[in-house]
Amino acid sequence: MDLNGALAALDAHEPASLLELRETQWLDAKAAPYELANPRAAEELAKDVGAFANGGGGVIVIGIATRPEYDEEVLDRIVGVDPAALNLDQVRKLIRSQITPSLRGVRVGWSGQDEQVVFIHIPEQAPGTLFVVPAPVGKPGSARPDTVAVPVRDGDSTHWLLRTEIQQLLSAGIRASGMPTAQALADLVREAVAGTKSAALRIGQGLPDRERELREAHQGLAGAGLGQPAGEAWAHGQAALQDLHHVHDGEPSWVLCLVPGRSPVAVAAPVWQAIVEAGHGAAGQDPLAAVGYPVAPETDGRPWVIRADARNVDLDGGSWGAGRLARPENGAWRWQPLPRFNLDQGRSARNWTAGQTPALRLRAVVNLPWAGAEGLEITRQRRHELEEQLPISDLAGAMTMLSRRRGARLPAAWWQRGAYGNSSRSVAYTCTISSPDGAPALSANVMFTLPTPMESSVVACAEVLVEDSAAWSAAVGPGRDTQLHLEEAQGVLLSAWETAADLLPALVDAGHRPWAAPPSVELRLSSERPSTNVGTPALDTLVDLTPFGAGGGGRAMMAVTITGDPLVPSAQRRDLTRRALVHMAHEFGYVDAEVNALQ
Repeated sequence: MDLNGALAALDAHEPASLLELRETQWLDAKAAPYELANPRAAEELAKDVGAFANGGGGVIVIGIATRPEYDEEVLDRIVGVDPAALNLDQVRKLIRSQITPSLRGVRVGWSGQDEQVVFIHIPEQAPGTLFVVPAPVGKPGSARPDTVAVPVRDGDSTHWLLRTEIQQLLSAGIRASGMPTAQALADLVREAVAGTKSAALRIGQGLPDRERELREAHQGLAGAGLGQPAGEAWAHGQAALQDLHHVHDGEPSWVLCLVPGRSPVAVAAPVWQAIVEAGHGAAGQDPLAAVGYPVAPETDGRPWVIRADARNVDLDGGSWGAGRLARPENGAWRWQPLPRFNLDQGRSARNWTAGQTPALRLRAVVNLPWAGAEGLEITRQRRHELEEQLPISDLAGAMTMLSRRRGARLPAAWWQRGAYGNSSRSVAYTCTISSPDGAPALSANVMFTLPTPMESSVVACAEVLVEDSAAWSAAVGPGRDTQLHLEEAQGVLLSAWETAADLLPALVDAGHRPWAAPPSVELRLSSERPSTNVGTPALDTLVDLTPFGAGGGGRAMMAVTITGDPLVPSAQRRDLTRRALVHMAHEFGYVDAEVNALQ
């Protein structure tokens, strides 16, 4: 396991996955929390974090005991941390105040269910930057104003850079930039130790091309109490960012964010931390590059403040597209994509179809790209619970609805394991309604699979199949119109979505895992049984699409993808289904289709 794998396990609240790892250049474990009331412990925390910053990044895990093994420390068992024993906000403040210059993107959080651990993730910092801390004194009082120390990580240990090595670094800097005056050198050391460098900094210093913009935005928020620079401004993609802090504890820190074409936004530090953490599940990608940057409401270009008690934040500009970070009352922050529609179909759109040629397929595929889902498992108990629920599921109700509307009562009561593999990582069940002569007429399938080498997401699929039009007609009785009405097709797709999103994911205990990519729902209608005379019949011969208006006929398949949260309330899900089907109709030639044509 590498650093990214360890972070994914911690974000998935599975710290036990780290057991048997060895402490190394990027991993350090502590059995007990830092006692921050003790000056020595506070100095030790600053030393450990600063060493990882100087050594390319890493993670400190608190609450895991180690054992010695061949001159190495192996993570041995979880001892846990009492939430009352460690104040994470105090940890963050100490890191900000004791390490110079300010670190970028440090995350401090809890991980685990019953026995919780604390982790401090120090990402790789800007190249060519040396991080220093006040020289340790081991007693209360102000740090000495004339000394600094440089912590470094060497393999699985942390130590101070030797005086001779510091002298060599200083000499190299002097050779490159010239000898500073005695007063300038004394001021630099004093600022590094006392954390007062912000007093000498200008807003925007470090980004000369954006300095004026940042200064004007800061001035426009003069009444918000943003404080002074905590370090030089820095660029991230298209954004210009400025860390701000107050000298006194208890006052909020901020991040001032400027993105071209948008109103400036000042974000309280806890909310900014939540934004960064929301994108941390993006494999191999910087979190902000995934989720993007805060978007202010319509403010006519005026700066906007997002305070620590905000309930939601709109984000855009990342590879995940427009989204919203929200938290319910007393809940955790969670990112969700803002709903949008397209025609892109994933790998699973055609999965589980081998050997099948139904007359009509109505399918919903829910893609759940949970971070850290590789460790999930489907238990025997959860499988049995699903077997009990399938006969009363929304999908079973959709099959019954289709028969009742044609004067028959054909309940979808008997479900059996399907042909697509059942294991600790996959599930497949099917229910078939036959004609009086035993020919399959109508069937329903559910499939659920955990990530595979070919598919990185958890995938849940539910569908209804008209196996054979003649058998379907015989099953409901002679003289019945077996062509589906558009609102019936809509109802089946909605029921399939509800089953795939609400029922099937209960097969695993996923908790509140962050996303590794935007989730989506794929809705698909397809005619698949070839006719001897005309090939595959057009979809509109099996589903009455006339409410969509003229045009678009002759196609055997139509599909649409909703990028959005699959686990929305029923009313919102129904509205999204209507809008998605109209988007699909427009893209496939039914240009006059309107939402009010659907129920």
